[in-house]
Amino acid sequence: MKNSIAERVVDFIKGYPPFNILSTKTLLDIALEVSIIYLEKGDTIFKKDDASLDHFFIVRDGAVVLYYNNGENRDIANIHDPGDVFGLRPLINKDPYKLTATANEESIVYAIPIDVFQSLIEYNNKVQKYLITAFASNAFAPYSSEEADKIFVDYLPNTTQDMVNFQTANYTKSPVTINIKASLQEAAKKMSDHRIGCIIIVDDDKNPLGIITNSDIKNKIATGKFPIDTPVTNIMSSPVITGKKDLTIADGQLQMIKHNIGHLCITRDGTPDSKLVGVLSHHDILVTLGNSPMVILKEIKRAKQTKKLREARLKANTLLKSYIEQNIPISHILNVISQINDAVTIRTIELTLEKMSSKPPVAFSWLALGSQGRKEQLLFTDQDNALVFEDVPEALYEETQSYFLKLAELVTMSLNKIGFEYCEADMMASNPEWCKSLSEWKTQFKNWILKPDEKAVLLSSIFFDYDCVFGSKELVDNLTDTIFTSLKETDLFYKFLGRDAIKSPTPLGFFKQFLVEQNGDQKELFNIKNRALMPLTDAARLLILNHQISGINNTHERFEKLAELEPANKELHESCSYAFKALSKFKTKQGLLHGNSGKYIDLKTLTKEEKLKLRRCFKPIQKIQEILKIRFDLKNFI
Repeated sequence: MKNSIAERVVDFIKGYPPFNILSTKTLLDIALEVSIIYLEKGDTIFKKDDASLDHFFIVRDGAVVLYYNNGENRDIANIHDPGDVFGLRPLINKDPYKLTATANEESIVYAIPIDVFQSLIEYNNKVQKYLITAFASNAFAPYSSEEADKIFVDYLPNTTQDMVNFQTANYTKSPVTINIKASLQEAAKKMSDHRIGCIIIVDDDKNPLGIITNSDIKNKIATGKFPIDTPVTNIMSSPVITGKKDLTIADGQLQMIKHNIGHLCITRDGTPDSKLVGVLSHHDILVTLGNSPMVILKEIKRAKQTKKLREARLKANTLLKSYIEQNIPISHILNVISQINDAVTIRTIELTLEKMSSKPPVAFSWLALGSQGRKEQLLFTDQDNALVFEDVPEALYEETQSYFLKLAELVTMSLNKIGFEYCEADMMASNPEWCKSLSEWKTQFKNWILKPDEKAVLLSSIFFDYDCVFGSKELVDNLTDTIFTSLKETDLFYKFLGRDAIKSPTPLGFFKQFLVEQNGDQKELFNIKNRALMPLTDAARLLILNHQISGINNTHERFEKLAELEPANKELHESCSYAFKALSKFKTKQGLLHGNSGKYIDLKTLTKEEKLKLRRCFKPIQKIQEILKIRFDLKNFI
């Protein structure tokens, strides 16, 4: 005879992780043992320091809040909605609960017996990984916390990059050596004959005693500090750092970083007192690792042609894909790719300056705007940049501007060849509107701030996220000072920015369906950039400007700073930071998957779990927009 209650439980839990990974039979076996708990608002399920229960929970209807007890205060850790799992501690260990769980409203909760669940998922690695991740993050949603990403990597490493890091290092098996009694001249000749950059100094038993590199010869012989016939003992670095024959790539890297060296001697037993059998160089590690940030940055700095810069930047996309697959924290990914993007821009400008008929007539700064200015540009997107040059006499202005417009035209052309499309709105330094003297830029920003209109708000919102990539930082600092001085003179500008920040409401409709595009080529697609990411970006910009904070452009870092500045809204700002990072990672994944910017998403291609993760990221958007409406009195502002 069928159990209709158990079947209803299955119908509900099968739509949420990790139950969506399990078979229907397993789900039914679990559902038969589930207890259904009805809760009034304020009812407590368990308290901090209570002994762990023999089951965990999933919210069926309503909401459950988990919070820390700090005396009379309650610091909310999380609010769980339908489909959220909580009370996971007994799954991992039997320690007392660290949080208190209380019904936030009238709720129904399913209690799932620990023993039954564990016996049914014992050999399911996917579920095990998910549970460890959820437990580590204190939230059953890996997208809600970067800590989950870190645990995900550490718990069951199974990506290609993980395998590379833990494989045995591929070192040079026949290192070139010279006896301790030799002169430097003999050592240098041997290095030249073998075309190598280092040589190992050994005793009669072939035990490594020291190492000489090209750098040692340059610094100690070419400078006249020692004669060429000096004994090798006078200039060798000693003692050597050694490792075992089965040394892994990861261990080799750690040794080199710890001791600030570029070569590791491999001996029979891993100590300096045994025979040398090989040498592991930093170059060997980089070759094994392939696309590492260090390799890519070196390639960029050495590039002599735009073609080589494009090749290096394309490698960054491969690196990005690897990082995403490994669940590396998005803040780390943003830092790495931003450094690479800036390095590409810098090298492009350097190469262009070499082609110019003359040197720059005055000091200048190249500004990255938009996503690159916020250091959030992961995939290839269009260019947004500007140029500010030092003030010149009016008679020389046109000539000076013409020089920098020509420079900018060549730079943007090269960036386009590298893969960064031209800006459709022509917001680039090659446009005279975005290539001005410092005084002209000051006047421009003052007009935007003190006489705001629709166009001014649109343009200033892009330009407020500028970052000096190349040139005079002093010019940029001077401009920044003027901007913040002007902001103190008006409240109207904040209202315009605020109105712009709330124009895109929460991405969910009344019935919690996704709001998709209604017409055009993107009909029925979800615009994750405009409907989810930009509202958070706009809110962070407005609030940080209102606090007169400069130098923090990144959206998630702005929210983290706001959490410090506004303790009363700390939880909300931290939620916005987490949401922004999660949405950025989701957009990047979609972009890599479909070979585009990831801006538009076909919801039919998403799993229920992915849709659930997205919905959770939308929660802070409505709340932060309510804050903006109240703080800047936007209710009646049109």
